Amino acid sequence: MAGAGLRQPVGNLPADVTSFVGRRREVTEVKRLLSTGRLVTLTGTGGVGKTRLALHVAADLQRAFTDGVWLVELAQLRDPALLVHTVAAALKLADLPGSGPAAVLAGQLKGKQLLLVLDNCEHLLDACAVLAETLLRAVPGLRILATSRQTLGVTGEHIEAVPPLSLPDPDTPLPPGAAARYEALRLFAERAAAAVPGFTITADNQTTITWICRRLDGIPLAIELAAVRLRALSPDQLLARLDDGYRLLTTGSRAAPPRQQTLRAAVEWSFDLCSPTERSLWARLSVFAGGFDLEAAEQVCAGDDLPPGAILDLVAQLVDKSILSRVEQDSQIRYELLETIRQYGYERLREQGEHTTYQRRHRDRYARLAARFMAEFFGPGQLAWFTRLRQEHANLRAALDFCLTEPGEAEVALRIAVDLRVYWHATGFLSEGRSWLDRALALAPGVTPARVRALWVDGWLTLIQSGPDHATALLEEAGRVGRRLDDRLVLADTTLASGVAAMYRGDVRLATGLLDDALARYRALDNPLGTAATLIQLPLAAALVGDADRAVALGEELQALSEAHDERWYRGHGLWSLSIAVWRQGDRPRASALAQEAIRLQRPFHDRLGIARCLEVLAWIATADGHHDRAARLLGAAQAVWQATGAPLSGFGPLAGYHDQCWDQVRRGLGERAFAAARRHGTELDLEQVVAYALEEKQPASSSPRQDRPVPLTRRERQIAQLVAEGLSREIAARLVIAPRTAEAHVQHILAKLGFHSRAQIAAWVVERRTADG
Repeated sequence: MAGAGLRQPVGNLPADVTSFVGRRREVTEVKRLLSTGRLVTLTGTGGVGKTRLALHVAADLQRAFTDGVWLVELAQLRDPALLVHTVAAALKLADLPGSGPAAVLAGQLKGKQLLLVLDNCEHLLDACAVLAETLLRAVPGLRILATSRQTLGVTGEHIEAVPPLSLPDPDTPLPPGAAARYEALRLFAERAAAAVPGFTITADNQTTITWICRRLDGIPLAIELAAVRLRALSPDQLLARLDDGYRLLTTGSRAAPPRQQTLRAAVEWSFDLCSPTERSLWARLSVFAGGFDLEAAEQVCAGDDLPPGAILDLVAQLVDKSILSRVEQDSQIRYELLETIRQYGYERLREQGEHTTYQRRHRDRYARLAARFMAEFFGPGQLAWFTRLRQEHANLRAALDFCLTEPGEAEVALRIAVDLRVYWHATGFLSEGRSWLDRALALAPGVTPARVRALWVDGWLTLIQSGPDHATALLEEAGRVGRRLDDRLVLADTTLASGVAAMYRGDVRLATGLLDDALARYRALDNPLGTAATLIQLPLAAALVGDADRAVALGEELQALSEAHDERWYRGHGLWSLSIAVWRQGDRPRASALAQEAIRLQRPFHDRLGIARCLEVLAWIATADGHHDRAARLLGAAQAVWQATGAPLSGFGPLAGYHDQCWDQVRRGLGERAFAAARRHGTELDLEQVVAYALEEKQPASSSPRQDRPVPLTRRERQIAQLVAEGLSREIAARLVIAPRTAEAHVQHILAKLGFHSRAQIAAWVVERRTADG
């Protein structure tokens, strides 16, 4: 670039009529690329702000180019043969001859220092590529900044992908006043204030505005169109109407090119630029939720017109055209569709009458994935499986939802939800697992193997989360149907669950008998997974009846079984029960070491329930050792994790008694004020800090009680939390006279603020607050 001076800028850039929001990183990077390269192409989906970014950078650089910065608008140009003439006209040069115009243009520009902004090249790619290469070779002082939904493919081209505007993480609580940190929210606020003078983002509307911007994928065009709607709608009403964003966001600036006046027009422009096969794949990919990998695309989307071998090239082409985003996760490549792009593709799929076909193929793939997880889980690949299922959680939800909305498919939902039972348990999604099972059981009342397995899994998850009283009916029905079908595995499963239920109720001798029976049944079936599950519970029952030696022997048997299969998750839970048995024997140092080793095994799985159990044991041991401050912090940390799982310790029968004894002893030892302070410190640690403290690891210097701890709920959120605690769900919207989607958005934000996964946890939190305040 030529040296900057104080000369008046030369060129034809339009003046800004609205503020430029955010993009600090992108502006800096584009300037850097232009300083080291001569052709920079801004790529991205329609409406993401490529043109606005290019114009902002170009305006900043005007004084750096002696012969000016020039904008060439190509959106309305359809004939590639007229490209060179259009560029010449923008540069205010004389008309060019009909033959060899590019060479003539290059000759007229020779010796000049200028920046050329070629805006919207995607529909003229070949012509733009040839012209750019010709001019750059002939004019050393020329730099080109292009915008396109697809790269030009010219040697020396630098690519800068323009992402959507920054948004808050959906799982991160957003403190009051934090909206200005996020570009999408800041843009909405500025454009809304222009449309409705005096509008600001407040503590009461921040949640709704955040959800509006999330629903619009952080796309500037969509946000600007939505903000204008506040002239007629409240934020809650706007959010409720975003189910059909294309029809809502139909009025934009009349001065903008037609393709940028509405969200639908922006997406249709991209669709029109795709080949027929690319359009077909785009539509079929709309059945995915939350991303997919190449193998999934090949399995779900291939057909007679799109053979599996063609999918790779088509996916690459859709990435090039900014339809798909390429994301690298754990050294694996996945692809994502922005929601606005996905909705448009799904609309096209419905128009073609193919939506059910490809949704069923999608469902079948994820049903097979869940079945493989269950078959392979008890082995060395556990952690990889958990990582994969977390990646595919949205697709699993979509598959289950299809089963429950498509007639005759509920039995498949039962099988998927049952195959995911360990996933629901280990990840803390107990409420979600129970919800899918409850809905599927209501739609599949027949006496079938799938139903009986679903009954016992539903009963098992209910037992873990809510205790034996709520689980009894489900387990009894599972036992009756299992006997009727002579399903030996289900009978073993229900015997195990009944034994655990008896132990939770405090009838440890009955529990021991039932668990011994379950163990014999699993061994007869040569079922290592069921055997391991029983060997977690049986040592605990033996320890509670005073047979510590048998408890230790059974616990060590589980360790040997797990090591033989090279699995870690059951082994971690087994170490927890073994630590209790050893603690009951009086060997506190070994018990502590066992509980800590259990946490090390559970840590990679982020198994909150397993970690909370171990924190309790370590608190009991610390109390017995006289380390009351450590015990109080561990109790506080455990309390926070119990809340996050929605499975209170009170459901664990005799273990709740040990907890109460520990609590009382520590409180007496420290005094009420010191006990409360230490316990509060424990509740304020995030999960990783909790684990580090429990393992007595040296924490980083920056480690301190988390700064993003749950912030006070807004008035509206407090109202909704109270209604959730009253057991209301769909009635909340009617009670508060708001849209159902708005009510659900508030519930989701409450969950994020409090770090919860379920409505049951919100209800428990409300009750606990009442108790603390009362």
